[in-house]
Amino acid sequence: MDLKGLRIQRRRQFWGEIVPYLGYVMQSGVAVLMLFMFIAFSAWYTSLIQHVPEGLPIRWIMLVLLLPLIVRSSIRTYLRSPDIVFLLPQESKMKDYLSGSWVNGVLYKLVGLALVFLTAWPLYVRSDAAPKSFWTFLILLCILKIISSYGGWKELSMVSLRASKGYHLLRWAVMALAMSAWLWEPVGKSLIYVLLVLATYIFALSYPVKHLVAWERLIAKEESQIGRVMLVLGWFVNVPEQQQQVYPRRILSKAGNRVVWKPVAAYKYLLTKSFVRSDILGIMLRAGVLGFLLVWWTRGSILGSGIYLFFLFLIGVQLSALQRYHKESFWLSIYPIPANSRQHNVTTFVFQVHMLVTVILWLPLLRNGWAHISLTFSTLALGIVMSCIIRVILARNGNKDNDDE
Repeated sequence: MDLKGLRIQRRRQFWGEIVPYLGYVMQSGVAVLMLFMFIAFSAWYTSLIQHVPEGLPIRWIMLVLLLPLIVRSSIRTYLRSPDIVFLLPQESKMKDYLSGSWVNGVLYKLVGLALVFLTAWPLYVRSDAAPKSFWTFLILLCILKIISSYGGWKELSMVSLRASKGYHLLRWAVMALAMSAWLWEPVGKSLIYVLLVLATYIFALSYPVKHLVAWERLIAKEESQIGRVMLVLGWFVNVPEQQQQVYPRRILSKAGNRVVWKPVAAYKYLLTKSFVRSDILGIMLRAGVLGFLLVWWTRGSILGSGIYLFFLFLIGVQLSALQRYHKESFWLSIYPIPANSRQHNVTTFVFQVHMLVTVILWLPLLRNGWAHISLTFSTLALGIVMSCIIRVILARNGNKDNDDE
């Protein structure tokens, strides 16, 4: 069996299913929005480079900006559930299949990392008192990314799930130490330290027992990635519902237990449980933390208000994906749930969560005191208006779907 050809065939099939939806995405106006955002960002970033604030923590900014791009890795294998049976006899030869997926995944991530680095480089050079060499910095980032992707790949094949999680945390720590040493220490000293840390990490990867091919874990990872792609496309066009990855999140496991148990609120209970275990919560938290820090940094200016509204819009778009959760569930047609309660619960839940985010992201603006009191409360008013607009849009979309059905 030609395993390399099989992977290429599946990749073409996947993109053949995705590309037709991209036309609808462009027609939705996202291209114009992205162009406007690019122009606005370019103007703001050019002004920032020309007037760099004194004492800008550029090394911390570079660390926070580049570290997630180095550590985060996702490799498309295009494996499916039947492969556990039909490709199992080829397990000893699966290296030919999986090596191509790993190389392609790393190359795409290296391109994205390089683009972010090139964008941040002018600000780094003008802000840092002793900036590192451009090519040395870029080559080091590529080495760290390759080793991090290699470690992430080994984590997927580890027999012990506990060991996999432990090595995931170790990878974050190793890359953070390497980047910190490079940013804060002299070149010679930092390179020696980075090489020692990376060599120790690579040696440590050889200890855990590993599967030859971790079939179930790779297939679950692939299904999760397909679900994320469909989740993004679902913002613009109706797509087939895909299985989303479920996260335990034991700390939040009691969320929703206080919901009154009656037919009208039954779907709210299900939606709350689904939300705390979904990708949407993780994306919202990461965007919220980043937005909170940026709003704190730019508070007292029009830019701070603009960043506040942008992150509110971004989080609102993420939350709107809850409208498609369990939409095609067979069990909802069996349980005695009122016909209109699903859409009402979705709209109310999204509005409540978005209003909570609206207030939390606004809190850094209070640090200005009475100096910019009018701008502070005007920004809050605009955030509340945005939450109301999102609620109205969700209600209209829900009514439209009900009419279509």
